[in-house]
Amino acid sequence: MADDRVKSGGNVGFVSTRIAGTDGVSLEISKWAAVFREMGFTNYYFAGELDRSPERSYLLEEAHFTHPDIKYLNDNCFGVRIRGRYITQKIHQLKEKIKDHLYAFVEKFNLDLLVPQNALTIPMNIPLGIAITEVISEMRLPTIAHHHDFFWERQKFLTNSIWEYLNMAFPPHLPSIHHVVINTSGDNQLSLRTGISSTVVPNVMDFENPPEPPDEYTFDIRKDLGVADDELLVLQPTRVVQRKGIEHAIELLHRLKMKAKLVISHASGDEGWGYENRIREYSELMGVETIFVSDIIDEYRDTMEDGRKVYTLQDIYPYADLVTYPSLFEGFGNAFLEAVYFKKPIVVNTYSIYSTDIKPKGFSVIEIDGYVTDDAVKLTRRVLEDKKLEKKMVDHNYEIANRHFSYKILHQKLTPLINDCID
Repeated sequence: MADDRVKSGGNVGFVSTRIAGTDGVSLEISKWAAVFREMGFTNYYFAGELDRSPERSYLLEEAHFTHPDIKYLNDNCFGVRIRGRYITQKIHQLKEKIKDHLYAFVEKFNLDLLVPQNALTIPMNIPLGIAITEVISEMRLPTIAHHHDFFWERQKFLTNSIWEYLNMAFPPHLPSIHHVVINTSGDNQLSLRTGISSTVVPNVMDFENPPEPPDEYTFDIRKDLGVADDELLVLQPTRVVQRKGIEHAIELLHRLKMKAKLVISHASGDEGWGYENRIREYSELMGVETIFVSDIIDEYRDTMEDGRKVYTLQDIYPYADLVTYPSLFEGFGNAFLEAVYFKKPIVVNTYSIYSTDIKPKGFSVIEIDGYVTDDAVKLTRRVLEDKKLEKKMVDHNYEIANRHFSYKILHQKLTPLINDCID
């Protein structure tokens, strides 16, 4: 019988470009950190942006992908096939600076285990990835590298002038690194492209502990969001970027012919405003009122200068009548799990990872396959009008998720990895 006991205690160092806010990587870091704490470990953090405890954090601005020097390198390394010698020199200059700080991070907190989070996966910060790789190699530091988005999954990285660095560090093939991917496609592609074997650890939620009921702070949230009592609150809990397929949600609401508003929780972020303008125009064309509420949604509750409340995304979920998740591509699907956690019916596009890693578990959802069909519209209307059917679906989904995507699964997956890493 396999030994499921974990070696107790130790110091874990998470390294990423950004460990702050509600992006998918930061959210998963929080979940991993919670499980490490349960195992008796102490967590420390290294990044270019941090919102963790200062006494356990090591901030280095050059680690962030938005740092001017890093943006300059990216502009001169991607979308081109030739790089000047000065670019190479700049990469190594920054690499050495970051490397010095990584050594200081390891020594300051006496780290037993390093956990790079997507920093050895997607080349948003080339010097950071190279620096982490060299530190691991030089120190033979036990490492669990958590990979979310590989460079070959993004079109913009495929034309580049740094193939030797991508092959060296994104990700590196070193004996002291245990590689973790979030889906079976990543596992297959990593093995085929690099010869590296990995462990699949899906994204998780704390399904053993259901969400608390809404408190008084949120009693007027529908009003603050601009949704009337006789209107459906349809939540699109994503950023406004093209791969989220938000047009499908707008078309669905148009064809439902029910009083409803589409509430989009997050802004465009660092991918420009072109797609958001397209969504605004399409909403007007389809006669669907779409509300962009990123100005009053944040990681923590607060009050704006004009007196308006700031809510968290978790504050909105309990009031949603329907969650739309018509993404064209996702690394896994945090928003899917969140909707299941808050027991909300979901409309989901059958993106590839959903089809291979989530759907086979037996979830009951409203599916579209690249476009909105009459059947999807009819089922959505039926679910919204039949509360017994809705409850049956969401309770079933919660049970399935608790079985396959809970913290206990993360604990089970991490235990042998940690035991292999730490002598």
